[in-house]
Amino acid sequence: MDKVFSADGTAIAYEQQGSGPAVVLVGGAFMTRGDSAALAGLLAEHCTVITYDRRGRGDSGDNPVYDVQREVEDLDALIERAGGEAMLFGMSSGAVLALEAAARGSAVTRLAVYEPPFITDSSRPPLPADYVTRLEELVKQGAYGDAVAYFLTAAVGMPAEAVAGMRQAPFWTDMEATARTLPYDGQVMGDTMSGRPLPADRWRSVTVPVLVASGDAGAPHMLAGARELAALSDNFTLHVFPGQEHNISPELLAPILTGFFTTGEKS
Repeated sequence: MDKVFSADGTAIAYEQQGSGPAVVLVGGAFMTRGDSAALAGLLAEHCTVITYDRRGRGDSGDNPVYDVQREVEDLDALIERAGGEAMLFGMSSGAVLALEAAARGSAVTRLAVYEPPFITDSSRPPLPADYVTRLEELVKQGAYGDAVAYFLTAAVGMPAEAVAGMRQAPFWTDMEATARTLPYDGQVMGDTMSGRPLPADRWRSVTVPVLVASGDAGAPHMLAGARELAALSDNFTLHVFPGQEHNISPELLAPILTGFFTTGEKS
């Protein structure tokens, strides 16, 4: 593990492996760099792969005042360490953060995303209007378990009964450990989980090649959102993985990403 310092002085923990063109993996809610280890190992056969802990998670520091731009600056610091430009792969809400970085001028040469959790249709209820505020209140109270439960019911859409049973599972402690950053993911997502169409101009400035991937066996709104994102621009291309859900197999994902990152092939 090594660390790089973001523009506001926050230390961002990362690991690097492999050789070739640089790729930074951007995790979604709850994810730390270890959660991307399997995919990183496969990609490292062809690329220089950087995995990192987003601010407030794992071995990275944080700032009392959050702004999405700070997370973009974290990526900028990692990209600079990688040599001044890099490709990005974003998973779930990390996909939207990666899109934001490319839109805001980060030195991104290619971008791939998997199932940004947009809600753009009526296939499931949208997020409550006070979703982020409620998460912030729970985090401020130190009610990290309740914050996790609220995320799983309101954002993921799991039944409350199922979430109640999960509280006894060994992994619940790990989820609580990163729960204080759940409002960050909520701010990254913005109003893209409102049940309304994606804003046509939010990522208009993203001109690099973008691979938008989704499975076809998960929640219907995931594929619907991916299709809508891919339709926003000619440089966005959709790839659908048959039989895959949100937790896609790294072994299936890696070859598609490798082709896109190393040769430009999109399917």
